[in-house]
Amino acid sequence: MKMMWLKLLFCGCFLINGGAYGQSGEDWQLVWEDDFNRKDIFCTGIWSKIPRSYKADWCNTLSDDGRLYKIKKGKLILSGRPNRRDKDDPSEYLTGGIFTKGAKYFGSGRMEVRCKLEGTQGAWPAIWMLPKEAKWPTGGEIDLLERLNYDSFVYQTVHSPYTQKGNKEHPKHWVTAAIRPDDYNIYAAEWDDSSVRFYTNGALTLVYPRVAEKVSEGQYPFMQEPYYLIIDMQLGGQWVGEVKPFRKPVRMFVDWVKYYRKAAF
Repeated sequence: MKMMWLKLLFCGCFLINGGAYGQSGEDWQLVWEDDFNRKDIFCTGIWSKIPRSYKADWCNTLSDDGRLYKIKKGKLILSGRPNRRDKDDPSEYLTGGIFTKGAKYFGSGRMEVRCKLEGTQGAWPAIWMLPKEAKWPTGGEIDLLERLNYDSFVYQTVHSPYTQKGNKEHPKHWVTAAIRPDDYNIYAAEWDDSSVRFYTNGALTLVYPRVAEKVSEGQYPFMQEPYYLIIDMQLGGQWVGEVKPFRKPVRMFVDWVKYYRKAAF
């Protein structure tokens, strides 16, 4: 047991803080965070590399190449780079992606991430959540951010069986939010039994409400089961388009991840 505690301390593991609160109000209590203040992203067992095994183009360049995963000065750095070494991998580009699947899940609450995104033509970094077991889109999807190319804004979106049937405006299920494209920004999503709410740099950007008469159509699946968190640096795909050749790695820098629950009074 003593050795286990020493290992956790060495990793600079996550902290539980009973007195910290989210930006949206004093009723949010910080219960988990990762500030990446350690040498190895994987030493705690919370994060793992996303395998290139899903039949979707958001992960068709993902790789376990160690050069794509770094922690430096308290920042997680995920990279995308041309594939010049691995002749056994048919992908022209290699990217890093991590998730908490199989290790940590999050029920209704507030997820908040501070990060900086480098741009290039064909870059598609994303931070998002999927349900523990339900197949897509049955259990819903919550996208804190997706950025394309060099855009000075991000997309924040929810997906569900209802939105996939073409019901995209009643209620509106996505928004674009302006960012500081060359600096750190803070993205957040709150979800409970009434709505999903998105924030960028503390400003409310979208409220996606639960509509009682539409729930049977899969309009609001976000309370059925907990979610895992995904952070990935994709290059290329049907939505973002082709990648313009580049030399230096394109990176996403994640300063911290924080998860809040409603405080008990």
